[in-house]
Formats: sequence, structure tokens, C-alpha cells
Amino acid sequence: MPNALRSLAAALLLLAATASPAQTADAGGEQGAAAGALAQPPTLTFAFEMRVKVGVPLDLGEIPQGRRRIVDIQEGRFEGPEISGRVVPGGADWQLIQPDGFSQLDTRYTLETDAGELVYVQNAGVRHAPPEAMARLNAGETVAPDLVYFRTVPIFETSAPRLQWMARSVFVGVGERFPDEVVVRFYRLE
Repeated sequence: MPNALRSLAAALLLLAATASPAQTADAGGEQGAAAGALAQPPTLTFAFEMRVKVGVPLDLGEIPQGRRRIVDIQEGRFEGPEISGRVVPGGADWQLIQPDGFSQLDTRYTLETDAGELVYVQNAGVRHAPPEAMARLNAGETVAPDLVYFRTVPIFETSAPRLQWMARSVFVGVGERFPDEVVVRFYRLE
């Protein structure tokens, strides 16, 4: 399993582990109910929004795992209540696209805060929609974001003491893809 999918699987396992008390009680009887009564369902807190300009996809063609595309990250900005700055040019999204358009995303790039702090990001995700919408999206056309399921699970690495909250938390990203721009809103799992 590729590292990006492992990260996504780990996040999904974490979400499953934080099941509601009713779900825990059904699964584990009295012992499950007692343990589940202490656990609260997680909430999501908005962390920041990122907007990046992307290049024309480099299409490597069909490989055994699907159609391989590489999309360069050219530049961008991010902003949230506790963090803002620029997306450093030079990252990319290494995509695997299945015949029905289902896309596995493995995006890696660097953020630089306005204070000069660096954050490495590895952002695994999935994107899918009805086949006709995916065909238009992958052809570079605009598709209404509400037609496309685009979710990511980023991992942040930084040596900046002020930003350790990023490296020590689980996040979920909700994305939108436009012909030359990607918008992702990141939420911290509380």
C-alpha cells in the first residue's frame, strides 16, 4: 500500500476509533457502553484555507496501477486564524487515475509562514464524481465543486515550536479543483 494511502487509512481508523457511544454500545455490550460513554464524537475546527496555482498535468499514460499524472504546484497562499503565508513553488501532486475517474492523490509541498517558518506537507487523498463529471474535470474543464468528492488527510512536519500543533494533530482537507487552481480547506480533528 503506498504511503499516501497508509496515511489516509490511519486517519479513517482514528475516526472509527472515535465512534459515537451508541455505536460502541452496540458493538461491545455493557463494557463497550461504559467505555463509549466517556468518548465524545470528534469535532472539526477550521485551521486554514490554501489556494494554489497548478500547472497543466504531465500525463505519463497507463501503468499497471492506473493512469499516472503529475501536476506541478506553481505558487499559492494560505490563511487561517493562527497561520498564514505562501505555498513554496516546486511541489507536485502525483495522481493515479482509474478508468472510471476515481483519483488517488499524493501531494507534497512546502508552506512558508509570513514569519518565515517552514512546514513540509504530505497530503494523501481521493477525488471522485460521476464518470461524466470526472471526465470533464480530468480534461481541465470547470465542474461544480458540489459534484466532486475531494477529501485529503495531510501530515505536517515542522521544526517551528509555534507550529507544533500542526505536527501533533490529525487534519482533514476538503478540496475543490478548478482548471488552473486548487482550493483546500483544512480542519483540525479535535
